[in-house]
Amino acid sequence: MLEYGYQKKGVVTMDLAQERPYTIDDIYALPDGQRAELIDGRIYDLAIPNRRHQKFVQYFSKTIGNYIDSGDGLCEVYPAPFAVRLFADDYTYVEPDISVICDPKKLDDRGCDGAPDWIIEVISPLFFPILKFETINIYVYSLS
Repeated sequence: MLEYGYQKKGVVTMDLAQERPYTIDDIYALPDGQRAELIDGRIYDLAIPNRRHQKFVQYFSKTIGNYIDSGDGLCEVYPAPFAVRLFADDYTYVEPDISVICDPKKLDDRGCDGAPDWIIEVISPLFFPILKFETINIYVYSLS
């Protein structure tokens, strides 16, 4: 069982007493229903998105999916929760709000290996300063 320390407002929790880098195996060992991201070996709990956030995710997922389908596109749209393992290591695992993957070789039963072709994050003022800035940086790094 992982032990967490909580930041203010309960928005994001992060491990404060970490003795070793966590891995994707630690993410998969979390209790069912507990969502978290792993960035450089540190686990960050994900807060439950509110209804407005989910409406945006649903709208964009449906709109993008319909556009791809209308052109007989091969890309696939995956809304969160959907596992993205950005690098060929066990220390980074993210769940973008929306992932669009056009290379079927990147997909397996657990999610996506490597950077999706398109990532969409629905940003709210409450979440952005805490976790999303770091997450967006890791997305940009994964493209280089």
